[in-house]
Amino acid sequence: MAEKRIRVLVVDDSMLARRSITEALARDPAIEVVGVAQDPYVARERILELDPDVITLDLEMPRMDGLTFLKILQQHHPIPVVVVSSLTQTGSVMALEALAAGAVDVIGKPDGSQDIGELARKLAFLVKAAAHSQHFMEAPKAEPEKPLVTRVSGSSLARKVIVIGASTGGVEALRSILPRLPEGLPPIVIVQHMPAHFSRTMAVRLNQLCRFPVSEAEEGQVLEPNSCLIAPGDYHLALHNGPRGYVAHLTQSPPVHYCRPAVDVLFRSAAQSVGKNTVAALLTGMGADGARGLLTLRAAGARTFAQDEASSIVFGMPKAAIELGAAEKIVSLHEMPQAIVSAVTERQSTRPQSS
Repeated sequence: MAEKRIRVLVVDDSMLARRSITEALARDPAIEVVGVAQDPYVARERILELDPDVITLDLEMPRMDGLTFLKILQQHHPIPVVVVSSLTQTGSVMALEALAAGAVDVIGKPDGSQDIGELARKLAFLVKAAAHSQHFMEAPKAEPEKPLVTRVSGSSLARKVIVIGASTGGVEALRSILPRLPEGLPPIVIVQHMPAHFSRTMAVRLNQLCRFPVSEAEEGQVLEPNSCLIAPGDYHLALHNGPRGYVAHLTQSPPVHYCRPAVDVLFRSAAQSVGKNTVAALLTGMGADGARGLLTLRAAGARTFAQDEASSIVFGMPKAAIELGAAEKIVSLHEMPQAIVSAVTERQSTRPQSS
């Protein structure tokens, strides 16, 4: 028996955008566009009539903006939403607000510069991730917040690096983890699957929330303690050894797992340049990016963590890593900050050996 296709409603005030999105999704046999709507008022009627599995949602629309509609939708009729936002500063800010309001993921709006095949693949990937997300299941009751120490220090931190990879659901996961980390940690380097332009807005937002500076990585930048670098959208980020320490290297080499930036690129480079001094976490996301890189890190003696299923929006990437034996420990989102701090501050001699 054929698997049931994912039913999608496209909501956008632009007829050209509606057509582009519909044609892109029609290329995937697992997806069926069941309807379109030019504004949230029409979308409300279409939702009741068609009962879609996923909605693609523009944010800038007349009569009611997409962000307001999203908030109403999540409160009264929760459906997985993929935001299709313009590649502008305003669009990026609104997209991050949409993720905080309950959207599953975000993609840049078709602007004529993207190849239709590339757009189709990316959009279908996000729609499938949304359809498989746990975003709308009842979440387990959160434990009371336990504040971490405000600052760490010690010789055990020397030459260490923290690397984190994430995809679907990762923006909000990072917003949960990073502000709970203390000052004084080794450099933190992150690959989050995000469109070009959006990653800078995410870095600015996280910089406002954290005790340490957060910024987009630049080519040749030396990693500094008590700082966090995020891979720019559409660039792979790798770590190299340099005369003054670890150095960020950006490339636009072919996508890995259809992703650029790819978590595997960061993790494998960390295994080569940082080795056992790495602390790595693989968070929520669709697919398998980062799983083999995490396995390479564990084989090199690094500390490796994967987010658990209950707290993951999409348990794809962590599951793939766990099945490979790449994760030394499976950790909930709430426990991840403490797991990272404990791994960083422990003495080298007390570290368990990987199996």
